[in-house]
Amino acid sequence: MTASTSTRHGTDSSESGRLSLAQILEILVAGQVPLRFTAYDGSATGPEDALGFDLVTPRGTTYLATAPGELGLARAYVSGDLQPHGVHPGDPYELLKALNDNVAIRRPSPRMLADLVRSIGIKHLVPIAPPPQEVLPRWRRTVQGLRHSRRRDAGAISHHYDVSNTFYEWVLGPSMTYTCACYSPADATLEDAQANKYRLVFDKLRLKAGDRLLDVGCGWGSMVRYAARRGVRTTGITLSTQQASWAQKAIAEEGLTELAEVRHGDYREIRETEFDAVSSIGLTEHIGVAHYPDYFRFLRSKLRTGGLLLNHCITRPDNKSTPATSGFIDRYVFPDGELTGAGRIITEAQDAGLEVLHEENLRPHYAMTLRDWCANLVEHWDEAVAEVGLGTARAWGLYMAGSRLGFERNVVQLHQVLAVKVDERGGGVDVPLRPWWQP
Repeated sequence: MTASTSTRHGTDSSESGRLSLAQILEILVAGQVPLRFTAYDGSATGPEDALGFDLVTPRGTTYLATAPGELGLARAYVSGDLQPHGVHPGDPYELLKALNDNVAIRRPSPRMLADLVRSIGIKHLVPIAPPPQEVLPRWRRTVQGLRHSRRRDAGAISHHYDVSNTFYEWVLGPSMTYTCACYSPADATLEDAQANKYRLVFDKLRLKAGDRLLDVGCGWGSMVRYAARRGVRTTGITLSTQQASWAQKAIAEEGLTELAEVRHGDYREIRETEFDAVSSIGLTEHIGVAHYPDYFRFLRSKLRTGGLLLNHCITRPDNKSTPATSGFIDRYVFPDGELTGAGRIITEAQDAGLEVLHEENLRPHYAMTLRDWCANLVEHWDEAVAEVGLGTARAWGLYMAGSRLGFERNVVQLHQVLAVKVDERGGGVDVPLRPWWQP
């Protein structure tokens, strides 16, 4: 696909000595413009039939110029100043994929940079307030306390999960499950895949009627209710007030109050011990890598000897990367989120005195889960916009589509780690010699 020559309607840029916005883009990508780009100054570049972006306001130029890279693009996109062309705003996956595959920004020479600055205009190089969906940069969040203090963690969780239960119902579907599903078979529906994930966790933990399960970071209580339906006495806990309220109502409506409860609070507030199993599905990403030793020691202390722990979380594909998230994800999605490799997860679990029995990577499954969540958002787009506003809906479409691409490209992974609490002599464990669950 060959990029077309940029065009500008009205005054030719050569008359004023200034470059059009389309010409600026061509310079930054060395003339390789496989996507269609149009701008409010009347200029355009790229194949007319290609996917692309429409820059519709001068404010969008300011966002792009003052925060080069993904954060500036996110600001312009969330604010509506940068419109997707050829894709739905609730699922810009194909556009992000084409952008990732075919567009590389080059560093301009000092002389060229001066021409770009003159053409853009000094006024567009003065930072302006970001969209209201964006949180403060990490270094300014100290007003909320130190990173991963209980108060600051509560604020970070609220930012992401207390959006709207109704909004989540449209995106996640009836299961209200905001974690990776397990697609077996590959053409399973989202609901069947989520049910299969809970079945997998339940079976790995060897749960049976009469057992006691602790589910930390329980979300809307889907694992809690899955286990309770099978006779397991289950306690869940979440930092999100809206999640806890929704879960408590769902438990009552299903008649499970004798077996299940969901508490609003920090997982470290759990006082009970001697649980037969602990599940942690999607919590580890929020607690901070430096807190892993305390986290795994705490979970171990909740188990009886021989009890099993299943830790399910997003990871990086290596154990060397900086754990803190940055840019768009940190400002719009998971403030203070941290990811590390599965090797670090296993190491910390072992160092806390747990014996690791098994681990597996569900990376492709998360890409498929995000695909289906985006499809749900597109289907319920008008309702979602009415519920949470256009900016938040656009932020979610961008986040989920981008995350899908990240899982497909092995930028991130999803690991389940199964471990057991042994006694002081390394015994007290009664599990089969080989894996006892179905994939």
